[in-house]
Amino acid sequence: MPSPTSLAAARIRHWVLSAFPRGQSGIDYDQPPGDPGLFGPDTVTWRVHSDFPGMLAGGLCALMLQTLHPRALAGVWDHSNFRTDLVGRLRRTTNFVAGTTYASKPEARKLIDRVAGIHEQVRGTTADGRAYRADDPDLLTWVHVTESFGFLEGFRRYSPLSLPAGAADAYYDEVRRVAEALGARDVPKSEAEVAAYFARVQGELRLDERSREVLAVLARIRLPVPAAGLSRDLFLGAGTALLPDWAARMLALGRFERARAAVASRTLHAIAPLFRVALNDGVAPRACRRVGADPSILERWP
Repeated sequence: MPSPTSLAAARIRHWVLSAFPRGQSGIDYDQPPGDPGLFGPDTVTWRVHSDFPGMLAGGLCALMLQTLHPRALAGVWDHSNFRTDLVGRLRRTTNFVAGTTYASKPEARKLIDRVAGIHEQVRGTTADGRAYRADDPDLLTWVHVTESFGFLEGFRRYSPLSLPAGAADAYYDEVRRVAEALGARDVPKSEAEVAAYFARVQGELRLDERSREVLAVLARIRLPVPAAGLSRDLFLGAGTALLPDWAARMLALGRFERARAAVASRTLHAIAPLFRVALNDGVAPRACRRVGADPSILERWP
């Protein structure tokens, strides 16, 4: 008879694969043998990005942060169908991060070139008349920093692995290579530099009507999974719990929202180990096998 742990892991697996189906991205994670990709098995990035709860909660945290930048938000507002296909946007972002992390160098380069080509076509004017373009190096840096911050904080909060000294700085230093390949500049490469960057950019941020509408769409998102509403509230709350204090204030989160986020955070932390049991055959283990490494290396630091 299956154990309670295996039954719970099976349900989690069904949930994840319903929300993020495999085999649809066209990304090859198995070839060529020996190619470590942009990072490789000894990096912090391979460990941080293999933690599904932290990545999903961290990605949602990043989306909330990104709504505060008027020029970055304008590109989403004018050039995407976020109102009707936010799930598709999440899946495309997931595929890009997974591919640039775990696929071979040629595959990662192909993904970067494709996204850079899309960015070249995204340009316009904000509601208050300022020009924007998605390939603006400053906007690319903003998107990268919010995502890498969210992913790292998600790992820190929800992974069973504790970050050793120096790992956070190493992570920021590693992942900036993708942002720089897309055209970002002056990309922070340590926790201290990320904190300084956020302090510097806050003068450009604001919560406006567009921000509120995107956040409302996010709050209504329904992943194609069992208990869709509960699942959404769990991960959105867990992502909200990762926000820096200055962003929580700017997003006008009240006592009730903060309390709900704290409950969601504790709940996800409690069930997070089951995700590793449920998802032991994903792209990270495949990448390990491509380079001749045992996937268990992802459960410890090199």
